[in-house]
Amino acid sequence: MVALLLLGGSVQLGQGQTHSSTLPDQTSSILDDTFVRTTGTTGLDLLYGMQFEEAKARFDKIDERYPNHPVGPFLRGLNLWWTIMLDLTDTSHDEAFIDQMNTVIERCNALLEEDPDHFDAALFKAAAHGFLARLHSNRSRWWKTIRNGQKAINYVQKIEEVAPERGDYLFGPGMYDYYADILAEEYTLSQAIMWLLPDGNKERGLRRLRDAATNGRYVKTEAIYFLAKIHYLYEDDYRGSRKWTTTLRERHPNNPFFHALEGRVYARWGRWNQARTVFRSVLERCEAGEAGYNTHMEEIARLYLARDRLYQDQYQDALRHLAELEQLTSRDIEDTRYRMLGYLYQGMVYDALGNRNVAVNRYRKVLDMEDAAGAHDRAEDYLDSPYEG
Repeated sequence: MVALLLLGGSVQLGQGQTHSSTLPDQTSSILDDTFVRTTGTTGLDLLYGMQFEEAKARFDKIDERYPNHPVGPFLRGLNLWWTIMLDLTDTSHDEAFIDQMNTVIERCNALLEEDPDHFDAALFKAAAHGFLARLHSNRSRWWKTIRNGQKAINYVQKIEEVAPERGDYLFGPGMYDYYADILAEEYTLSQAIMWLLPDGNKERGLRRLRDAATNGRYVKTEAIYFLAKIHYLYEDDYRGSRKWTTTLRERHPNNPFFHALEGRVYARWGRWNQARTVFRSVLERCEAGEAGYNTHMEEIARLYLARDRLYQDQYQDALRHLAELEQLTSRDIEDTRYRMLGYLYQGMVYDALGNRNVAVNRYRKVLDMEDAAGAHDRAEDYLDSPYEG
């Protein structure tokens, strides 16, 4: 999330400011500064377009102008965040990202020592803890997720008292409202820990996110992304998800994460003709070496294309994609779900071809790996009764 809890509102830059101009009064945030607004939004567009060095150059200019403000390390952390997002199987950038968020928190703490009501300090401290919670969640470190989530919410509550109900300022509350409600409702683990956090409101969360997607400046793309994701994963509204995904693709046509998301939406919707077209395009761009279209993006494309070919009884084409997938996933990674799913689909293909011995071998490989996406249950089912196509 580019600004998980960027709620906006009133602030002074504080005594760390070094730029010759001063913000006019306490009703302004650094996000309202013309230089930050212009340079920052340009940098974000470059970032979403996978032009990482160009984006970093813009963010560095902001940090040079405001060297004691948390905005600089926060924006620099976004480059690392999107490197992580493009391949969640790779944990090699985690520590550098955590260091950037800790620098944000340290700068916020320094400002809060001088002024306990420093709005930007609360704003960016909430955002940093929000990002750390998201990273720890992706790595299944649940206690760290909850602890950082608690810290983020503590500052969000302070900010909400003065933040206007519009645009960028609604993204954080909207995110919290929706996920606090849906997670407490659907997940047993969440029910056990959500008493630690305030209640959410799903419908209000959706309204707030739609406002941020329509009227936001810094968080527009993130709000659109989460609306696409929410409609895809939780609302079973694939038409709505396609609407928001199409908007993402139009705004950022060179972003491989959004490109693959478009294909996933079509696949989950059961519209495999469109999904096939999208994933073939992803694969072509991976093979061409376009920025951001990395090994993991090729893994995603190969897996979905293999599924498509399997369901179309094109077994040799499916095996070709699965052989490529197995080679790609042989790299040293902690998250092996794509390797495991590849073995599962190999077993299904070999069953369909009548080669039961090889199919059983592949299902047993699945069971030897840590479960994900219910693959163990499916493998056990196919060991008991062969996949018939």
